[in-house]
Amino acid sequence: MKQPFIKLILSFIAISTVLGACSSSSIEEEEEVEETTGILHAAFAEFNSEATTIYLQGSDVVIETTGLPNHETVYWGEGHALYREEPNVELTPTKIQENNNATTIRVDATPNLTGADVSTELNSIGIAVSGSSLFNDQEGGGALDQAAASLDYTGAHIGPGVYHYHLEPKAFSDDDENLVGILLDGVFIYGRKCNSTGTYPLELDASGGHTTLTQHSAGVLEYHYHIINELYSNTGSYIAFTGPYKGY
Repeated sequence: MKQPFIKLILSFIAISTVLGACSSSSIEEEEEVEETTGILHAAFAEFNSEATTIYLQGSDVVIETTGLPNHETVYWGEGHALYREEPNVELTPTKIQENNNATTIRVDATPNLTGADVSTELNSIGIAVSGSSLFNDQEGGGALDQAAASLDYTGAHIGPGVYHYHLEPKAFSDDDENLVGILLDGVFIYGRKCNSTGTYPLELDASGGHTTLTQHSAGVLEYHYHIINELYSNTGSYIAFTGPYKGY
């Protein structure tokens, strides 16, 4: 009587092992498919394709950019096709074409909104749809006021190193719901108005974010930032983003 019972147990173990191996293989195959056949968020279609190359790599989105904007500014310098005369701007010494604006950032394809808030730092805090960098409200370790005179009509200037926006970039988002760009935490930022209502959102968190539908979210509620509708100091415009990040 013992021998058939032992055979039954061994058969059960063998079957379980095979099923387990199949199950494990299926999971690995599914994970591999997720990593290699993911679809970029629809908002990335808004980015300047002449300046940016955007692709998925594992669970990250990689954004490679020349940093060269596709709009007019005085910082292109006289003689350039996109040069715009702005006599009231106190120019920084460098022109765009003299700069090494190229940069690459990696962001989570799905931002992690469960962690602690993280403060922004100097230098690039994200990439705008134009291909140029977004900066926070600081300049050289101090308040932006000290450099406000050097900002062009779209709230940008050069220094240190790259052409970048501190304020609402009026060249492509001016008192509207347009996409502004993406920040280093993988969260998109939009203009001062909300696509869901067509008006200024009132219930924003400390980062200027909330969860609603956007024109790119395909009917799914999505956390995103807005440029906050509060004038900044003596610039007569609106800070692009002060932080903190919510998606780290």
